[in-house]
Amino acid sequence: MSNFKLSVLAADRPFYIGECSSLVLPTPEGQYGVLAHHSNTIAAVVPGLLEFTLPDGETRTAAVSEGMVKIEDNEVLILVDSAERPEDIDVSRAQRAAEEAREQLLQQKSIIEYRAAEAYLARALNRIKVGTRKRNR
Repeated sequence: MSNFKLSVLAADRPFYIGECSSLVLPTPEGQYGVLAHHSNTIAAVVPGLLEFTLPDGETRTAAVSEGMVKIEDNEVLILVDSAERPEDIDVSRAQRAAEEAREQLLQQKSIIEYRAAEAYLARALNRIKVGTRKRNR
């Protein structure tokens, strides 16, 4: 199987830079798969599960937040606010964050504050899903 270069960059640090044989990432339209020599594309990334397979067959996963992906000339660049390995996620902290976000959504707030609370809740729920997924395998 052919490989391509993958760069996953979070706002605070590079998450992964190296060769990859396949990739599945969350987009507004659903899970989006990428293989070598994919057509050039730019798309939004939404909070969800990122999975990629290394050339040796090892599969890696990450909880990613919103961002964007650029696919060009057999290279994939993913820019996201955050990317976390499942084993690095504190599920109980994420559950507390989700409860706080739900409380914020119930309060009378401006549209901007409401949208921020929605994004905060989406990230917390994604972290819970990805963090518990790895532990249940």
